[in-house]
Amino acid sequence: MTQPSPALLADLAALLGPKGFTTDADVMAPWLSDWRGRVHGAAAALLSPASTAEVQAVVRLCAAAGARLTLQGGNSGQCAGATPDASGEALLLSLRRMNAVRAIDRDAMLMMADAGVILQHAHEAAVATGLRFPLTLGGKGSATLGGLVSTNAGGTQVLRHGTMRALTAGLEVVLADGSVLDMMVPLAKDNQGPDPKQMFIGAEGVLGIVTGVTLRLVPDVAMRAVGWLTVETPSDALAALRRMEPVLGNALEGFEILPQRALDNVVAHVPGTRAPVETPGPWHVLVELVAAEGEDDPAPRLEAALGGLIEAGVASDAMLAGSEAQADMLWRIRDAISEAERAIGPAMQHDISVPVARMPAYIETVPGELTAAFPGVIPLAFGHLGDGNVHFHVRPPLGSDANAWIAEHGAAVSDHVYRAAVAMGGSISAEHGIGRVKRESLAALGDPVRIGLVRAMKAALDPKGMLNPGVLLPDNG
Repeated sequence: MTQPSPALLADLAALLGPKGFTTDADVMAPWLSDWRGRVHGAAAALLSPASTAEVQAVVRLCAAAGARLTLQGGNSGQCAGATPDASGEALLLSLRRMNAVRAIDRDAMLMMADAGVILQHAHEAAVATGLRFPLTLGGKGSATLGGLVSTNAGGTQVLRHGTMRALTAGLEVVLADGSVLDMMVPLAKDNQGPDPKQMFIGAEGVLGIVTGVTLRLVPDVAMRAVGWLTVETPSDALAALRRMEPVLGNALEGFEILPQRALDNVVAHVPGTRAPVETPGPWHVLVELVAAEGEDDPAPRLEAALGGLIEAGVASDAMLAGSEAQADMLWRIRDAISEAERAIGPAMQHDISVPVARMPAYIETVPGELTAAFPGVIPLAFGHLGDGNVHFHVRPPLGSDANAWIAEHGAAVSDHVYRAAVAMGGSISAEHGIGRVKRESLAALGDPVRIGLVRAMKAALDPKGMLNPGVLLPDNG
């Protein structure tokens, strides 16, 4: 990779105009570091096309000149997959100006939108028509649809609705040669061979640039019930889930587990939050039930289920949110765990998955293994118990120089976390992707056949390695 030529930069400036092209260091600075502030890069220019046609033109110019593109949506990713390297030779392609909801088909329950639409805005657009897009996460105010597709994001409602893959009905993708794969109009039956759009979901931009997304919508929530459980162990939390599923069925939409330490961190560092129950407990579970128009109020059902868990000795305490404000507070606690962690200071963050049945064993054993191997570290495991996704943070010992400690021991800590997940049949990345920071771990622990297949797709679709160099594949750029 070489520095983009003055001629290429001039052509791009002429194409995109002052709103879509800049080399101003101050303007680019916020977009050259990852969300966690741990990976920093440089770029020759920031490109912000406003349409699919402009993305096509950018790709063709860059392909002819041998330039490379780092792709970025909301810059809210956890693995630096949207951060350029430090060479300054890449061009940073932002899709933030492509932020229009193109159409909503209420009959088909579909939304067609640009890839730069922010998740929260997609939520608002759907609700305005009486529908809902049922994927949500803590970064909904900055994460974009294209980024969610490219990382196959999950969030807190996978238990009922699945990941972004399940909710993506169509895609528009600009390929490395400037052509456009237009699969925005979905068909329930289309047996013309494999479904090409599936390749780009979770591919982190290395195979093509997602410029448009068709989302599956569901009826809006008419009523919801949110509850809070206190349990002794993650095994008890899973037992609670298994008892509730047959009784509550598809109304059960969220089931999140967090330790007392996470709750304490949020209350201490996130203004406006408070503990939901008076008595501290080792572990807590957030439960949500929903009902659409015409369905029964879920609150009595959840109240009965919570009471049954206490009677059975599965839970030691429980509460049912008595208002929407209280329900919002419970979700605010869950969504603010990472925010509170950032306020405390640097930590090693991991996003792993294991089979649901093995999640309690993972949460109950791996923290102890880490504290034995790395005395003084402070593990924090929380996540989506219903789908086997553990967010596993490890903070350096108190009193240490956190950044220096992470630089010395971080790789070994992460290796332990990942190897434990793989040993249980799990994955080193549940929903955050690989990005730049997990490439070595993927090379060491990933399935070589699977990696080879993705590498073959990369060679076929992007033979010059133009798209997102340094991301996902161990040898990409």
